[in-house]
Amino acid sequence: MSNRLAQSLSPYLRSHADNPVDWYPWGEAAFAEAARRDVPVLVSIGYSTCHWCHVMARESFSDPALAASLNARFVAVKVDREEHPEVDAAYLAAAGAFTQHLGWPLNVFVTPAGRAFYAGTYSPPRAVAGQPSFAQVLNAVAEAWTQRRDQVEGSAAQVIEALRAAAEEATDAAGTSGLAPADFARIAQDLVGFEDPVHGGFGGAPKFPVAPVLLLALALDRSPLVHGVPLTNRSVSGAARPDEPTGAVGDVATRALTAIRDGGLRDPVEGGFFRYATRRDWSEPHYERMLTDNALLLRAYAEAGDRATAAGVVRFLDQVLRRREGGFGSAQDSESTVDGVRVEGDYYGLDAAARAGQPPPAVDGKVLTGWNGLAIGALAHAGALLGDWSWVALAADTADALLARHRGPDGLLIRASLDGAPSTAAATLEDYGLLADGLLDLALAAGRPEYAVAARELVTACSQGAGFAVPGGGDATLAAFGLSAEADLSEGAAPSGLSGIARAAWRLWALTGDAALDARSRAAIAPHLQRAIERPIGSAALLGLALQQAEPLTQLVVVSADREAPLAQTARGVRAAVTAVVDEAAARAFAAAGFELFEGRSVHSGTATAYLCRDFVCRLPITDPRALAAAG
Repeated sequence: MSNRLAQSLSPYLRSHADNPVDWYPWGEAAFAEAARRDVPVLVSIGYSTCHWCHVMARESFSDPALAASLNARFVAVKVDREEHPEVDAAYLAAAGAFTQHLGWPLNVFVTPAGRAFYAGTYSPPRAVAGQPSFAQVLNAVAEAWTQRRDQVEGSAAQVIEALRAAAEEATDAAGTSGLAPADFARIAQDLVGFEDPVHGGFGGAPKFPVAPVLLLALALDRSPLVHGVPLTNRSVSGAARPDEPTGAVGDVATRALTAIRDGGLRDPVEGGFFRYATRRDWSEPHYERMLTDNALLLRAYAEAGDRATAAGVVRFLDQVLRRREGGFGSAQDSESTVDGVRVEGDYYGLDAAARAGQPPPAVDGKVLTGWNGLAIGALAHAGALLGDWSWVALAADTADALLARHRGPDGLLIRASLDGAPSTAAATLEDYGLLADGLLDLALAAGRPEYAVAARELVTACSQGAGFAVPGGGDATLAAFGLSAEADLSEGAAPSGLSGIARAAWRLWALTGDAALDARSRAAIAPHLQRAIERPIGSAALLGLALQQAEPLTQLVVVSADREAPLAQTARGVRAAVTAVVDEAAARAFAAAGFELFEGRSVHSGTATAYLCRDFVCRLPITDPRALAAAG
């Protein structure tokens, strides 16, 4: 049996390399082999810090007898969902036809043509409480394939058709213009209604921080379109909520951030946040720590003015996830060995001194382009907002590493790397969008136009037709099967690729005055807005962009040789779509690179000078911090 995973870039795949299962990596070879043998394919999807993925690997995929049964009747494919997010999204959508309990590990049984006909998540080694064992699942699927092939093929075709119809219906039913103030008031009301009135946050157990939603709530609270609009203390069902202390949507975010910080989801020693809590009161966390969660929570705590908590997240990113070759690893495992025993979470119950004597949980060192874009943007934005320029420097170091190693001579991106070695996985719209948006945050925070130029190049590469698409067309194997995950806009944990690239394009318009960028951004998100209103918890980044587009455009440039000058500090409190503090040389460099907003910006009478603009119409230069505060 060939060991096809041993040299994989993915630590998750490498962890399965010694299984008795004859694993293939994702690609055409596995499906060609299935067609040759006329057997179905098991596509097993997970990631390296997934606890239940580890459990199933120990219980089932390491069992020689079960592996022999699997090898004899199936071709087995192991997929790292972080390396291949399009594959994960496509089969997660298909799996919804077979189970309501979606998650990872995700085990999807597909035809040699890639079409799903059955799916499930974790299966125990022995049947428990009505849940079949994995061996029973394999037997049932194999029996269906050999005895009821026509039914299986028909079911697979129906799933594909249902997914296509749903995507077309969602697009056709959507509006083609932006949202109105009443829409945002409704969204704010819904978020108030969704709140857990006792423990803060949204929903019951398990409880996730859903940082994009918290950022949306903060933005709604500060928006002139919503601020001051009365919100009732009622749930989305209309039931009275007498135990809710206030109906303000900003208070919903503040209570959640406080509860997440103080309720057990934060590691007090290393500062990072865990993935989710298993209890409604934010206690008993699931101990994996993700780059996405921590990057977005860093931005949220900075927006809320919580410097200490933000600093703790930066410490975790810098000291735990940061890789020697540059960039941040994707996550830290929930499991580790404490006193010789493999356990989940015990490491985090130790104080700093005790931890020093134990091996820390492993870090998945895979550097993902899009996720690092989130971290670059969060570090740059938080550093500029709170005046910690070491955070901005860390963002710049990360950006330099990514632009050097994850961008080819043709300007196109790679999806991931490990120890400097590039992945063969196709880059996604998430990679282009989130990196471009993060580079814009960095350009504005550091006053360095080269990062804005790089962001513009990424947006240009994705500009196709009236909207955006991945250069090169994304995953070739999915494309060969006629499967696509382009419509996946789930944003509960992180912004979608569409939101990222559309936001980057819109902000570039605010910097350049190129109306085509504004039009493209609006056209790209318009078909999805009405559906997003119906599910704001899962569409928060998209709605956040729509909110910015609906508000009057405010732009602020402060020209100062001192980033801590009183006028520059005052600028941090001005709500603007784009804010930059630059010296005169940087202003000239931005203007020379085509960023019109910086044209002619200079200091007046040798003192720091602010240029506050509304829809590209600028006030007279301001040098008095009090005048800037009043105008903003």
